[in-house]
Amino acid sequence: MRMVNMHEAKTHLSRLVDEAAKGEPFVIARAGKPLVKVVPIEEAAPVERPPRIGFMVGQGSVPDDFDTMYADEIRRMFEGED
Repeated sequence: MRMVNMHEAKTHLSRLVDEAAKGEPFVIARAGKPLVKVVPIEEAAPVERPPRIGFMVGQGSVPDDFDTMYADEIRRMFEGED
């Protein structure tokens, strides 16, 4: 198995990863001491993606008076009338 030093791994990471993905794993070493082994991932399960913004479009409504809704009640609470 091929061993590359840290500097070479940083310099050629993209190429090394492509080779590993094609079935040519390698080891990254520091000062000649093996640290990690890079191997291809077996067929992984599909990644679940979070729902996209807007996934509930059309499933609710906003009242026309939304910006002023309950304004009188809130004003009375702040002014101590309730």
